[in-house]
Amino acid sequence: MGKADLHTHTTASDGKHVPADLVRLAREAGLAAVAVTDHDTVAGVQEAMEAGRRMGVDVLAGVEISTLYEGVEVHVLGYAMDVEEPVFLRRLQELRNIRDLRNRMIVERLQQLGIDIQIDEVYAKRQKDGNVGRPHIAAVLVEKGVVASVEEAFAEYLGSGKKAYVVPPRISPLEAMELIQEAGGVVVLAHPGLYKKDELLQKMIAKGLDGVEVYHSDHTADEENRYRRIVEEHGLLMTAGSDFHGVRDGKAFHGPIGCKCVDLSVVERIRDLACARKKKR
Repeated sequence: MGKADLHTHTTASDGKHVPADLVRLAREAGLAAVAVTDHDTVAGVQEAMEAGRRMGVDVLAGVEISTLYEGVEVHVLGYAMDVEEPVFLRRLQELRNIRDLRNRMIVERLQQLGIDIQIDEVYAKRQKDGNVGRPHIAAVLVEKGVVASVEEAFAEYLGSGKKAYVVPPRISPLEAMELIQEAGGVVVLAHPGLYKKDELLQKMIAKGLDGVEVYHSDHTADEENRYRRIVEEHGLLMTAGSDFHGVRDGKAFHGPIGCKCVDLSVVERIRDLACARKKKR
């Protein structure tokens, strides 16, 4: 059976490739399926699906919602939602407005640190009408010679707890779960090893979490083993994703497309669960 990468980004948010090109890259990587999971938007899903039909790649509708838990940014993945559901789309727009606020807060913090950067320079990096996020700010810092690479920008300024890291008000992970499930989608906690908040995972499981992203480009082998055991204990979906954003500074950020995969059967299970959830609405 074929393989699926269930965590990728396009120019609809902070990826480097338009949706059709992402699908092409997935096919070239030998994938049978790919999920488009842009930050707080499903704007790239339709183009990706159309490209998938032309290229013979199964495209799964997805989203990655940014939430806040005890001062830590936590990402919640949604799959196979009704991407035309009005309430769902309105809530995503509200989340994008918060993302814009964070961009301005980060730029202000960088200016306070003595760095010559303007918000217009950041938004000039936007691809079409896509979201703007920290990678765009990092690109400006590289361009200005403040740092040598996007990786250094995150390590020095933009990563969690770093000099220009800010935490705007956001919905909770449990609220994101509810939002996705009300749109008929399947909920997966993204890269839990990055948060070190396993008590949150247990809370989400108790509230009906569907799965966990066990395999991720930034997970260690120990983290993969730990989350695999938790998933098996609770009978949850076990997913995997590269979190591919494109190549920056000669390196795939976070990892190359297809480097973390699951069997195509997981995509089928996600769709079956979403179908059953939609029937109950």
